[in-house]
Amino acid sequence: MIVSRKLILFAALNGAMAVAVGAFAAHGAGPQIKTLLTTGAQYQLIHAVLAVAAVQWQAGGRLASVAGWLASVGGLIFCLSLLLIAFLGVPAFGAVAPVGGVLMIAGWLCLAIAALRS
Repeated sequence: MIVSRKLILFAALNGAMAVAVGAFAAHGAGPQIKTLLTTGAQYQLIHAVLAVAAVQWQAGGRLASVAGWLASVGGLIFCLSLLLIAFLGVPAFGAVAPVGGVLMIAGWLCLAIAALRS
């Protein structure tokens, strides 16, 4: 499987997870965890879409692919950390969320650099 197909698969699974988390937040989550789940799902879904778009942008080259991976992995880490806080009630997982945030920001910056280069 080529790299772009792997990234699309990873992003698609992220997107599916984000929709599931968002649906649970909307229909099954208690009020105390609804905000955490909604935020995690939104960020994960946005960055899954960014990953797919980065793969499709051939002029962006390798840097666009790197941007897609950073964004998609960052979205997953961010969402998972919020899920762990919500379901396990361990606020220490909040220290993991910024790692995902930094990866998502790095993904956007890589995409910007790719745009400047192309």
